[in-house]
Amino acid sequence: MQPDTATAYGTVSRILHWLMAAGFAYMLFTVAAWSYDEDYFSLIDNHKSVGFLLLVLIVLRLLWAALNFSRRPHGNLLVKLGHLALYALMLAVPVVAMIRQYGSARGTLEVFGVPLVPGAAEKIEWMTQLGGQWHGDLGWILFVLAAGHIVMAVVHQLKGEKIINRMAGPRR
Repeated sequence: MQPDTATAYGTVSRILHWLMAAGFAYMLFTVAAWSYDEDYFSLIDNHKSVGFLLLVLIVLRLLWAALNFSRRPHGNLLVKLGHLALYALMLAVPVVAMIRQYGSARGTLEVFGVPLVPGAAEKIEWMTQLGGQWHGDLGWILFVLAAGHIVMAVVHQLKGEKIINRMAGPRR
């Protein structure tokens, strides 16, 4: 297992990054699918399960990043602000969904069939309104920022800065 360095991310950072990338790609797929055809709303239980796992992963990733802050690659202010916005949204989107899930009084949140979080006994209006108003909008903003993150990584890679190599390439 290789640690984070000033020039490349280590094994744990890479695993967390790519697991989360796959999870968010799945989340986008489910939303796109049921936006296209409501029959795909049957994916909602998997969407909630993967969303909960992403919440756990982002907490682990934030802790790992804090513990390794001095060793990690650093960018300019714009890069730092972009990553801060990504981290904030990766945390906010599932938290708002969890608040909505609890307040909707629709029952227990199950993650891949395992009951984890009971629902409220009665509907809590402010919680359902918060989730209804913000979960989707923040999710789309997150996907736009993630797309920008990918585009900028490719642009910098093509300019010869080898940014993608920090998270996917050989470590030197």
